[in-house]
Amino acid sequence: MLNTRNLNTLDRMLTLDRVFDQAFGSSLGSRVWVPAMDVAERKDAYVVQAELPGLSPDQVDLSFEKNVLTIRGTKPASFDTSTDGELRIYAAERVSGSFERSVRLPEFVDADRITASFDNGVLTVTVPKAEAAQPRKISIEHGGTRIAEQSEANGR
Repeated sequence: MLNTRNLNTLDRMLTLDRVFDQAFGSSLGSRVWVPAMDVAERKDAYVVQAELPGLSPDQVDLSFEKNVLTIRGTKPASFDTSTDGELRIYAAERVSGSFERSVRLPEFVDADRITASFDNGVLTVTVPKAEAAQPRKISIEHGGTRIAEQSEANGR
């Protein structure tokens, strides 16, 4: 069974989307691409992953300044009329153009040890925490003897 009400609602939504695109000067060639990004915290580092399909590492610029990690670059268009000649495009849904994503990380990171890798269109940036920010075990003294040392002696 076909529900025409849902089709009409969808058609109205698509029409509204087109009206907004026209009102704000957006067209298929000028949409903004914002790569998806995940940020996670491990015990010893922050890990940032960005999906950059269709790009190679030399098309991406990575910088770190004042605790802000910035990923920027340019995603090329799928079709280039200067090299492909005249084209009749039937669908153009893939967005191209310049992009930039930034994430502010907490203080106490070791900027000198930041590493980045690029695999299957995913950029992974690892920002190690500074030693001062990493959790550490503090031993407690009891009667002039450290408890950690005392428990090791009892365990033998």
